[in-house]
Amino acid sequence: MGNGVKKRKKATQALRALHPQATQSIYPQLRTMDPQSKKNIVIVGGGIIGSTTAYFLSRHPKFNPALHKITLLEATSIAAGASGKAGGLLALWAYPQPLVPLSYRLHAELAAEHGGAERWGYRRVGCGSFDATVTRAKLDAVEQASAARAAAVPGANDGEEQKGWERLPKQDDAAEALLKDSVVPKDLDWVDHEIIDSYQEMGHPGATETAQVHPFHFTTSMAALAAEKGVDIRTRAKLTKINSSPTGVESVEYLDRDTSETHTLSDITDVIVTAGPWTGKLLPKSKVEGLRAHSVVYDATVSPYAVFTRVLLPEDYVPAHRVVKGQRRKHKRVVDPEIYARPFGEVYACGEPDRTDPLPDTADLVRVDEANCDDLLAYIATFSPQLAAARVKAKQACYLPQREGGPLIGATSTPGLWVAAGHTCWGIQNGPATGKLMAEYVMDGKTSSSDISEMDPRRYSRV
Repeated sequence: MGNGVKKRKKATQALRALHPQATQSIYPQLRTMDPQSKKNIVIVGGGIIGSTTAYFLSRHPKFNPALHKITLLEATSIAAGASGKAGGLLALWAYPQPLVPLSYRLHAELAAEHGGAERWGYRRVGCGSFDATVTRAKLDAVEQASAARAAAVPGANDGEEQKGWERLPKQDDAAEALLKDSVVPKDLDWVDHEIIDSYQEMGHPGATETAQVHPFHFTTSMAALAAEKGVDIRTRAKLTKINSSPTGVESVEYLDRDTSETHTLSDITDVIVTAGPWTGKLLPKSKVEGLRAHSVVYDATVSPYAVFTRVLLPEDYVPAHRVVKGQRRKHKRVVDPEIYARPFGEVYACGEPDRTDPLPDTADLVRVDEANCDDLLAYIATFSPQLAAARVKAKQACYLPQREGGPLIGATSTPGLWVAAGHTCWGIQNGPATGKLMAEYVMDGKTSSSDISEMDPRRYSRV
């Protein structure tokens, strides 16, 4: 977090402590909607935030389809970006806290109401972290998923400038403090117990529970349920311009990527930008950026656990796919893959983020570096024979929407223009809360389910 953000946060906290109501008057009061007035709402982005916003707007008590129109514009397809390529982890130890408990509860309520266990795989999962040491003797006995033996090339890594593994921002300090020493669960039988040096369980039931959804099925289900209530979902519709005046938003223009025609939606009252990492391209002052992360998906049915790892590899180990190319190992000896057993017979694993490829114009243009995925597969094969032998369904990449200081949710300085973006790797977890709170903002002029004033976009810049 930058010094400027820290100073503003401390100043606001001090002001709130002295005068609890004072921070409410820093920004203009949002208008309370007249239930009889017409609203023409455009949501930009069909990821988890846009889809849940559409869902909760269409189910808000004030929503009247005779008076209120909701259109969702998505440049590719629903859940084409990170929302369809995430792990789907839900956790009470996630962040930021103003969103987490509300969203965790809403996940359970949505699953109960719409058959989420069957429709999008909602379930509880075990969660823990382990340290492991892979010896040369052990490695020689393990076949790689490609059916080639793990390669040992004497001196292959000598003098190499290897990089350290960069972790995704999944666990903050508060979450890591909840880890407690434990024994390796017996049913966590898809990792080699012999190489595990220590195992820590994440927290305790009731305070730090962990659950899961299949992110693609959850996001597409939210969009489909919104469509059932009358939301007009237009895919391959890329927003090109938001037209506004000093009094507020007026219209939007978008490109139909199938016909190359530009269309205009007029008489717009509200535009909600939920474009994930592309939010920064549409609203540069939001400072939301994209961070690329690679992942792989196995075709395997294993016990339901999410595990964070820290694995020490033999000094002379080189992944087989690099040996055949005459390459050295990319990373130093310690690697930290994250692995999530997923519903519907899948296992998801993600690697480190990288900044080598800039954010493309649309999600269907994201490039995948297969070598990054092959490294991930090779490392996991050293401690999971079951996954080493499993079929790989997908090698993929996506861009996480990140912003220094956390997500922005709320009104901008332009009347009727809203933003909800910057959720990093907790978008699936915090999607329902964000959607519900955005619906309250737009329909009620204020939030009632949680105090998210610290995420007000107007606190940080003239977004």
